[in-house]
Amino acid sequence: MGRRRSEIRIGISSCLLGQKVRFDGGHKRDAFIADRLGRFVTFVPVCPEVEIGLGTPRETLRLVRRGGETRLVTTHTGIDHTEKMLRYAARKVRDLAARDLSGFVLKKDSPSCGLQRVKVYKPRGIPSSSGRGMFAARLLARFPLLPVEEEGRLQTPRLRENFLERVFAYRRLRNFFSRPWTVGDLLRFHTTEKPLILAHDPAACAKLAQLVARARSAKRKELAEQYQPIYMAALRFRTAGPATRRPTKALLRLAGQFKGLLGS
Repeated sequence: MGRRRSEIRIGISSCLLGQKVRFDGGHKRDAFIADRLGRFVTFVPVCPEVEIGLGTPRETLRLVRRGGETRLVTTHTGIDHTEKMLRYAARKVRDLAARDLSGFVLKKDSPSCGLQRVKVYKPRGIPSSSGRGMFAARLLARFPLLPVEEEGRLQTPRLRENFLERVFAYRRLRNFFSRPWTVGDLLRFHTTEKPLILAHDPAACAKLAQLVARARSAKRKELAEQYQPIYMAALRFRTAGPATRRPTKALLRLAGQFKGLLGS
């Protein structure tokens, strides 16, 4: 049986669900993710370090800069697991493509799963918080439009809200472009999504409107490849300036469409 059309699948670092896969044999269960979010989505757990054959408990890993390359090595014994992790990551992202994910939640600070500001050690000096987990890097390269967040950032309500908004929007986008569609279908889809896009990024909304206007003379594949990245980029959270006024403007435009139907 295939994936239910309404099912939302989210990849996740296994330790966040309470699985005892950490280096110390423990876990990092996140109550919001496991208990609250888990009621509405289907999780696909992943633990790169265990899945490349490292046991629990195990020696910790870290990213080390050597000869212009970033390597994944054990902290004390210096055993290099880089090639093993890269082979695993290439295979795993292919497998995940078949799971048709709508998002991914990664464990922060992890040398395999950390999304940003992961410590990278040098032969001498203070480590820089400039790296990305080795598996996380391959995940983002394979799925550049997929909504991906770290569990730590999901503790901030506005970032959490934006992540969930992008997850469901990505699912709608994937559902639409994964089936045969006509120009009329695209126009209806864009008309439905337009208020949401407008609330985030009016300039992106204008670009998408131009693509839809030229749809009859464009190749379907090229149009889909152009529409989707603009749509997903538009939904990214914006914190400063007039961004907080955009939802109000979008709602006022929506209200204007009903003024001929409603009395005072």
